[in-house]
Amino acid sequence: MQGSPTGHARRSTSVPWPSSRREVSMEIIDRYRRALKRRNCSLHTVKNYMNIVGHFTGWLKVPPAEVTRRDMAAYVDRLLRKGLKPKTITCHLQAIRLFFDYLIDEEGIRMDNPVTRVSIRLPKPLPRHLKDDQIGVLFAVITDPRDRAMFMLMLRCGLRVEEVARLTVDAIDCRRRQIFVFNGKGGKDRVVYLSEDARTALEAYLKRRSSKAKGLFLVQKGPMKGSPISVRGIQKRIEHYARKSRVKVSCHQLRHTMATQLLNADAALVTIQDLLGHGQITTTQRYCRVADLKVQRDYYKAIEVVLQRTQIHGKDDFEPPEKRVKENMV
Repeated sequence: MQGSPTGHARRSTSVPWPSSRREVSMEIIDRYRRALKRRNCSLHTVKNYMNIVGHFTGWLKVPPAEVTRRDMAAYVDRLLRKGLKPKTITCHLQAIRLFFDYLIDEEGIRMDNPVTRVSIRLPKPLPRHLKDDQIGVLFAVITDPRDRAMFMLMLRCGLRVEEVARLTVDAIDCRRRQIFVFNGKGGKDRVVYLSEDARTALEAYLKRRSSKAKGLFLVQKGPMKGSPISVRGIQKRIEHYARKSRVKVSCHQLRHTMATQLLNADAALVTIQDLLGHGQITTTQRYCRVADLKVQRDYYKAIEVVLQRTQIHGKDDFEPPEKRVKENMV
């Protein structure tokens, strides 16, 4: 990176930064919002990034054009003290890095991106999935038609909680057993397929749902009744059922379970990648490490072939080579 010998980002030398930092920051942040929309970022991503950048610029004691890597390290330390997890901090850094890229590329600020090479090491835990008996115990207590349909779509279709919250009635095709997921993570569209039990749960909910609202899953009580349920609202429902069933589970864990079950059933990795909406197959490959049944089955299938080709004799059947040589000399 170009800059001072100490590794600090170079100060801006071209575009002057006005004295009213708060006012200018708000103007630039608003333009940054529009830039994110031009990049076709999802509404969820735009909202999340704007919250992060707003929090960051509110913390700054210098104009953004004068931020250094040392400032960024101090900000990471602050997030750690607040108890944020490494994965969440990485999301913060990604949003802020993109913000500085915007300042450099579109606002004409001459500086080095201070977030370059600033990172936090992420642990790589294995995706956790539910066992078959846990699935039965959990869904035995989910009797509400809306909730049963929501969580069945996560378990059988691999939908993310944000995708379930954004589903519309028009995206559902029960006759063809398909769901169209528009503007998923990374702005990608995809088609997922309904299992028979997922379609049954969804049809049971649709028969009971009398609203003409565009959103599929709606709030059922309180002042927000009839409006689309939020991500947090869905998460609260799974937390309720986790306590009721005593099964430790999250929305994302249902998605992990679907991937692991498909892999154990010999589904191709690229098929699972498409169904989950993963941009990189390396993300999907992490499920290979937890699909114990498939590993066991593949091992026994392969080892049978090996045993047919290479027989190892028992101790009584083994004849030392030197004995065979002596016999041949007689």
